[in-house]
Amino acid sequence: MPPVGFFIDTNLLVLLIVGSVDRNLIPKHRRLQRFTVEDCDILINLLDQVKQVFVTPNTLTETSNLLAQHNEPERSRFFDKLKLIIQESKEIVVASTDASRNKAFKRLGLTDSALLEVVTAETPLVTVDLDLYLAALTKGQDAAVNFTHLQNL
Repeated sequence: MPPVGFFIDTNLLVLLIVGSVDRNLIPKHRRLQRFTVEDCDILINLLDQVKQVFVTPNTLTETSNLLAQHNEPERSRFFDKLKLIIQESKEIVVASTDASRNKAFKRLGLTDSALLEVVTAETPLVTVDLDLYLAALTKGQDAAVNFTHLQNL
């Protein structure tokens, strides 16, 4: 059964926002050095295959903080796109007390532990973080997609 939606990690959410605002900014953005314009296309095509994008407040906060480091006028454009994504995605709240009980909390931190609490085969995580990917696989082989594999296709 195909997933109904994807959770996406902070790095990919930043890629999605920057690439949606101006693809030419991807190679110039200091947090996106590992990505290309083609990677943004791969991500958009992947997300187009599902009905819903899922986010957590933690991921949104980290994304917002990273986007805030950019100068104007791009900064405002990034926040306009972030606002749209917030309105169109489904936000799943994980209590910090629950996320902090996750076995991976000490190793991966709060944001990633919150994601690990909610990913399933129906709502897998798309990530470029190998440690997070491997931790998500403990919830099932279909609970995560390693974006790096898609980049290499």
